[in-house]
Amino acid sequence: MDERSRSVVTLGLSSIEETKRQIAAAFRGQVQGTRIDFASVELLWKVLTAKRLEILQAMAGQGAMAVRQVARRVGRDIKAVHGDVTALVAAGIIDNTADGKVIFPYDEVRVDFTLKAA
Repeated sequence: MDERSRSVVTLGLSSIEETKRQIAAAFRGQVQGTRIDFASVELLWKVLTAKRLEILQAMAGQGAMAVRQVARRVGRDIKAVHGDVTALVAAGIIDNTADGKVIFPYDEVRVDFTLKAA
């Protein structure tokens, strides 16, 4: 699969003002790419724990899979993985399928944000 056909999502931070600018640019026809933004770095790290990022990495480019299969891929207990998958679904990062599986429909994840002095 070449670089152009890879599906990439960027996880990052965005204020309401920045989100409005991105939407306006999209309406003007400027390609924005696929993004999932969080309002604060604290919220980003609350949702994207190390274990959950490991789940995303295991699911990237793999299509729909059962939670049990995800648990095997990351080498963790199914109950703990189910809790993390539920949190990722609630955050809109992964989706449930009609047949009871879960899917992360991207091949790559980029995490992008800048921390500034307080």
